[in-house]
Amino acid sequence: MARKYKLQRRAQRQEETRQRIIEAAIQLHQAIGARTTITAVAERAGVERLTVYRHFPDERSLIIACTSHYQAQNPPPDPDSWKRIADAQQRLRRALTEIYAFHRRTEQMSAAALRDMEEVPILREVLAPSFAYWQQARDGLAAAWEVSAPQQRLLEAALGHALDFQTWRSLVRQQGLDDEQAIELMSSMVRCLVADG
Repeated sequence: MARKYKLQRRAQRQEETRQRIIEAAIQLHQAIGARTTITAVAERAGVERLTVYRHFPDERSLIIACTSHYQAQNPPPDPDSWKRIADAQQRLRRALTEIYAFHRRTEQMSAAALRDMEEVPILREVLAPSFAYWQQARDGLAAAWEVSAPQQRLLEAALGHALDFQTWRSLVRQQGLDDEQAIELMSSMVRCLVADG
């Protein structure tokens, strides 16, 4: 019985160490991005470099673990919940309200990931499901509007632009709007596009 307890305790300590490494890497990726080194992760986690490598033998495995952990703690809004709103304009406003709150909550990590994607090519691969999410969200919102075939592409582009993190960041951080003003502006853009068609 004592041996089983020791093995369980050892496994628990290893999992705790693994989580400390992941959390240290996330903090560093948010703060300094691609310049994050294994040495810095080890120091932040309070472990040796060799310990980091025992848990994560390469950069790819560490990035995958960090991304999974971060996304589990910061899930994006559920696009299926918006489908219950029949009115296209109300659906869009609800979606933008939830998405802009998500962008605000995850701003530091999103900015770091976008900045570092060119320098760390594995990020694009690891974040592919996120890109698919935004396309799914856009398509779900577009389905609520009745537009002509030629207008469909413009509607999709406008919705994709409205949902984008960089659009939110530009409107809020550079243009000084609050989230509600940004939502009103993007909703008006889509409404005008549809009305002109």
